[in-house]
Amino acid sequence: MKNLFDFSFTRFVAPSIARIVYILIMIALGVMYLFFVISAFASRNPFLGVLVLLVIGPLIVIIYLALARIGLESLVAGIRTAENTAELIRMQGGTPPGAHLGPQQHGPVGPQSWDTHGGQYPAPQQPQQYPGGYPGSAQPPVPPAQ
Repeated sequence: MKNLFDFSFTRFVAPSIARIVYILIMIALGVMYLFFVISAFASRNPFLGVLVLLVIGPLIVIIYLALARIGLESLVAGIRTAENTAELIRMQGGTPPGAHLGPQQHGPVGPQSWDTHGGQYPAPQQPQQYPGGYPGSAQPPVPPAQ
C-alpha cells in the first residue's frame, strides 16, 4: 500500500492491486447479474426471467469478466516488460529509466560498451572477414574442390 503514496513513481502499483481490482469486478458483475435476474422476474414474464437467469445473464457476465481479465493481464504484462527491460539495462551497466540521476544527466543511459555515436549496438572491434568470393571480400573467389 505504501506504493500508492510513492510520488516519485519509481515503483509500479498496478501488479499489486490487479488482484483486488479483479475481485471487485467479479463482485460487481455478480450484483449486476442478480439485479437483472430479479428485474426480469419482476416484469411478470416468467419466460424472460428464465431466459435472463440461464442464458443472457451468464453470457454477459462471462464476456465482461473475460474483457476485464484480458485488460488487467495486458496491463500487468506491460509493466512486467518494463521492469524486466530496466533490469536488463541495469545488468549491462546502464541506468534504467526512473533511476536517480545526477544533476548532469537526463534520461536513461545505455551500457558503457554501447556506441557513443547514438547507435544501439556495440561497435565491431575488427572488420568482418569473409571468405573469398563473397560480397565485401577483398580476396578472389576460391575455386571449387575437384
